[in-house]
Amino acid sequence: QIGALLAGSPPPLKALHAQGGMLLDGGTSALKGRLRTLKGYPIVINKWASWCVPCKEEFAAFERVSAEYGRRVAFIGIDSEDPKRADASAFLKSFPVSYPSYYDPSGRLGVQVTDSSFIPVTVFMPLHGQPFIYQGQIPDAGKLREEIERYALG
Repeated sequence: QIGALLAGSPPPLKALHAQGGMLLDGGTSALKGRLRTLKGYPIVINKWASWCVPCKEEFAAFERVSAEYGRRVAFIGIDSEDPKRADASAFLKSFPVSYPSYYDPSGRLGVQVTDSSFIPVTVFMPLHGQPFIYQGQIPDAGKLREEIERYALG
C-alpha cells in the first residue's frame, strides 16, 4: 500500500523512500547535503528518540502521512539523544516510515535543526518563507496533515 502511494515520486524523493526506515550517519554535513538535494520541495523534519513515549505515539501518524504526501513533500527524521544505536534501529523496525532518520546520539544536530532541546519536535520547511517549529507530540494524522498544508505547502 505504501509503495503504491509513493509510486511516481520525483528522483530526490524516491531516493529518500529507498532509505525508508534506515538510520543514517554523517551528522550535520550529511543532513545539509541531503537538504541541498531536496531544493524545490517542502520538507518536514521530525526529531524523535526511541525512549520518548510521545514520539512512539506520534509515529503512527508519520507512517501514514509521509506515504500520503511522499510524492510532493520530503520527510526526514533525526534520532536525537539515543545512546544506543540498536535501540533506535529497533524503534524504526517497529514503526516503519518511508524516509530515513539521521543518527544524532549527542543531540547537537537535533538542536541545530529544530532550535530546541525538546523531543519530539517537528520542523515544517516551506519553499518560501520561514520554517515553522512544532514543539511536542503531534496528536494524530489529521493534525499532521493540517500542519503540512498550513506550514509546508501553504
